Amino acid sequence: MNRRAFLAGVVGAASATVSGCTGLLNTGSNAPEGDISMGSRSFNPRKFEVKTGVPVVWTNTDMRRHSVTAYEDGIPNEAEYFASGGFDSEQAARKAWQKGKGTINPNTTFEHTFEVPGSYSYFCIPHEAAGMSGTVVVTE
Repeated sequence: MNRRAFLAGVVGAASATVSGCTGLLNTGSNAPEGDISMGSRSFNPRKFEVKTGVPVVWTNTDMRRHSVTAYEDGIPNEAEYFASGGFDSEQAARKAWQKGKGTINPNTTFEHTFEVPGSYSYFCIPHEAAGMSGTVVVTE
């Protein structure tokens, strides 16, 4: 085989392989609408402001499973705890995640309405170590 034919075959195969990978990325074009999107290891925007009584919608625009889990010590004292899966504590959410519960799958959403003004810190359980966290600031 001559060198040009070999290189043409390698380049063609590499191009086909790379172009096939684009199907693995979710550009969000078919994802539901939301206020906060979930990337591979981030919430976007990381800080979101909303008025009391207005629902906040997180949308998983990634191909990985994520969670939205409040830090118990990161929400106002009078506020209701929130976590995808409907858990009533951070510990319950963490335990349930180990059993595959509380998941926000790709192209799905999680919604929560904040009734108490203040700052709410939250994170994604499987990507917490990578710094996947955010804050919702609720105003009257």
